[in-house]
Amino acid sequence: MTTTQVTLVQIDNYGPWTVTPEPRREMELQTLQARLFADVAQFLGHRDAYVFSTRFDNMVAVTNGVDGDAHATLQESIGNRYPVSISLGTAVAERPIDALGAANRRLQVAGSAQDETRTEVLGGEYLAETADADLQVAHFDVVNATGKYTDRLNEFDTFITIQRTYGSLMRHLREAHGALAFFVGGDNVIAVCPDLPETAFADAIAHVERDVDVELQVGVGRGASAHEAGFAAKHALEHCRHDGTSVELSGARAAGD
Repeated sequence: MTTTQVTLVQIDNYGPWTVTPEPRREMELQTLQARLFADVAQFLGHRDAYVFSTRFDNMVAVTNGVDGDAHATLQESIGNRYPVSISLGTAVAERPIDALGAANRRLQVAGSAQDETRTEVLGGEYLAETADADLQVAHFDVVNATGKYTDRLNEFDTFITIQRTYGSLMRHLREAHGALAFFVGGDNVIAVCPDLPETAFADAIAHVERDVDVELQVGVGRGASAHEAGFAAKHALEHCRHDGTSVELSGARAAGD
């Protein structure tokens, strides 16, 4: 069984702040969002967690092994160095989507994301270390994206193709399995999954090919932290590339265990 700890990182009162006392330059806002994501990613990455930017003013982090004190330190650090503050809601569940839903509700019950009185909410549950509380992470990429798209199409049409592929995959994994999938650049998507067999990943690849006519491959890993599971997934993906296979599993409790 997998157990996922998810933290929702939400900028407090961000919409009103962007137009107070008057609308701010767009590139200044983009720069702030990029720097904030980089700082949150660095802080959590040093603790073997993963963070994904989603809509920029919201970030979703997979934080197995990161306790409440570390979350409080992150929140304080951002508050001291940025003109905006962040709220953090954390929850634990077998399915990643259920953990995210519970984390979301912790912030929503405290007030609206655009409520100036709701600032620096910090709360939730944190996963106790147990032998069977591991994660399953899948790392997908497009087969020969450079040869098929990057070196043949203009960049915008390539971007459209990759985004359609990501949209098809993320919807399928969320609806069929309660998994959370995130575009991480290039032609890569990382998905945090419940306990899924190899056939589920083969089915996801087949769904995307039918839906948008793009071929994927995926490496799947298990581990106690997002980093450990994700690194195992990266190695499994390298086996796909080397051997020409579509799905490879590695790490703790791989196929057949």
